[in-house]
Amino acid sequence: MTDTPTDLPRQPAVRKRASPELRIQEQPGFVLHSYMYKESSLIVDVFSRDHGRVALVAKGAKRPQSRLRGVLQTFQPLSLNWSGRSELRNLISAEWVGGMVPLESSVLLYGFYLNELLLKLTAREDPHPGLFDHYVTTLTRLGNTESAQIVLRQFELAILKETGVAADLSVSVQDGKKVDPEEIYVVDPEGGPRPARMSDIAPRVSGKTLLDMTNEDYSDPMTQNQSKLLMRALLAHHLNGAQIQTRQILIDLMQL
Repeated sequence: MTDTPTDLPRQPAVRKRASPELRIQEQPGFVLHSYMYKESSLIVDVFSRDHGRVALVAKGAKRPQSRLRGVLQTFQPLSLNWSGRSELRNLISAEWVGGMVPLESSVLLYGFYLNELLLKLTAREDPHPGLFDHYVTTLTRLGNTESAQIVLRQFELAILKETGVAADLSVSVQDGKKVDPEEIYVVDPEGGPRPARMSDIAPRVSGKTLLDMTNEDYSDPMTQNQSKLLMRALLAHHLNGAQIQTRQILIDLMQL
């Protein structure tokens, strides 16, 4: 007599091994954005140096007696401890480190613009230590009242380079040669610069502007103007049509 399927011996159930709890200590980071979670907690999106952008639950952070209350502020360098297995980790502690010039009210919107770029252009838990250092430098320069237009252009190009989507602005994709300072180009967001044609609707920039941007030299007013239009077009492409809210606020304020 043969065994029926119900007579077959049962195989022991294979238990999935739980992933080990990740514990991170004394990680440098900044708050990019936070919002309410339940009645007294916050979900905080932080940009850390060695772990990239991480979402943390700050339990009880809204309670008056919480040690986190008042600490989780934007543009303040923090030392962060967190743990957890899921994508949403638990914030254990956060301490203000200090050592940076606070942003004045006149440049706060520029700081929020940087944060919005990081939120929209970087992936969760994708480390970018070079971009983190550039962010710290940018906040410091804004705090020291350096030209916001120059500082922002440099950061915009840096974030595209660090996330791997920026083309080499100094080389023409048409022939692989260095761009000519005297020529006029358009920049393909997925390829790079090529000589401009009459039918092009993309922003036209001089070869000199492209070389200046590569060398982080924005002293020429023409470079400042052309790079602003170029970066606006490149960011719009890589954001897939998502609007940058802080930029629109800045435009509205300038019009007023």
